[in-house]
Amino acid sequence: MHMLDAGRPLSEAERRALLTEASERSIRYLADVNARAVTCSPAALRRLASLREPLPEGPTEPVKVLRLLDQIGSPATVATAGGRYFGLVIGAALPVTIAANWLATAWDQNAVFRWTSPIAATLEDVCLQWLGDIFQLPRGFGGAFVTGATMASTVALTAARHALLAKAGWNVEQHGLFGAPPINVIVSEEVHPTVLKALALLGLGRDRVVRVPVDRQGRMQPGALPKLDDRTLICIQAGNVNTGSFDPATEVCRAARDADAWVHVDGAFGLWAMAAPNRASLARGFQEADSWATDGHKWLNVPYDSGLAFVRRADDLRVSMGLSAAYLAEGSAGDREPSHFTPELSRRARAVEIWAALRSLGKRGLADLIERCCRHAAQFADGLQALGFEVLNDVVLNQVLVSFGSQKITRAAIAKLQAGGVCWCGSTVWQGRTAMRISVSSWATTQHDVEVSLAAMANAVRSAAADVEG
Repeated sequence: MHMLDAGRPLSEAERRALLTEASERSIRYLADVNARAVTCSPAALRRLASLREPLPEGPTEPVKVLRLLDQIGSPATVATAGGRYFGLVIGAALPVTIAANWLATAWDQNAVFRWTSPIAATLEDVCLQWLGDIFQLPRGFGGAFVTGATMASTVALTAARHALLAKAGWNVEQHGLFGAPPINVIVSEEVHPTVLKALALLGLGRDRVVRVPVDRQGRMQPGALPKLDDRTLICIQAGNVNTGSFDPATEVCRAARDADAWVHVDGAFGLWAMAAPNRASLARGFQEADSWATDGHKWLNVPYDSGLAFVRRADDLRVSMGLSAAYLAEGSAGDREPSHFTPELSRRARAVEIWAALRSLGKRGLADLIERCCRHAAQFADGLQALGFEVLNDVVLNQVLVSFGSQKITRAAIAKLQAGGVCWCGSTVWQGRTAMRISVSSWATTQHDVEVSLAAMANAVRSAAADVEG
């Protein structure tokens, strides 16, 4: 019988060789990522079909599995790790966070409790302290490390549901929503779909929300708020996904406080503006909210997946997420047990990469990362306007919306740009206009990347116009 058939473990030498090769292949991938097209070639996509095979009857040498994954998988990736991906708000992982991720993977820690991983729990403690400082969160806030902004909003809104119904004398954790007093949910016309998904998951509904009109930059108009009461949940944005604009948090939070309503902030990327002194004024008043959701894998540039939920009163989060089984209640009195604040039990130690990013950057480095992306966005806007194209938004952060004329030419230009592979931008329809959206959120983007991308955009528009008009 082949030794692999017996299921023997790898020797120390074999394990070292395998991990060394994995490291070398990863390093080579990152070294080459800016020299390749941002998109996958047709040939790379065709080769993916070779992975659709029956499960092998017997074992395969681990090194052969790794090589197959690299040879077939690496060319079929989108080059979001480089400096010219401007589609979704996706940050390229900082090198220190990749290294920390590798180490954390080797640790293979379950971050469920302190006693399952003291280091994971300690890093969560430290990161929460640092993040509370960055986002100016109130004393006594609670936090959770989750997969992304969708789950962060779900977690934060679960705490909101608990608190609003508890005030009405209803224990939603024990009795569910059947027969519960209604919660009135208010969102803006520009609400992000992830917030609606979170509301749907919580039984609060997508369609029963009240939508508040927005201005020309996508900001909620506080004067159009309906009557609020102590069973009202208001969802506002720090960073509109199209324009980068911020809802008027000061006015909304003041109205909510007077009515004892709850304000939740969808700050998937925009909340990080608070880390940059020159942008922090955009987020004025957001610290007065009751809960916040943001991502680490967007503007903090840590690997996927990494989301963060914060709630003003830690007990609201703990009660809504807490555990009741006695065998899961171990821990030191007074210590924060991580999984009493998250929906998962078993989960990876997500705080490792967040700690590595923050410890490496410090306050000045984080501020520079944010400002640099915003400067690149402004450079895009200036360059596009100089070429005669219409920028549709006030470029206050890292988002740029541009129209190349007619809907047909704009769509055709975007398709040609994406196929060309120099850079990648997505399309959107914003307030009735078809536009290309540029999101600058990667540490790896340079001024040269912007210049090369602007030239590619101009070429794509010329070619599209010739096709459409010719």
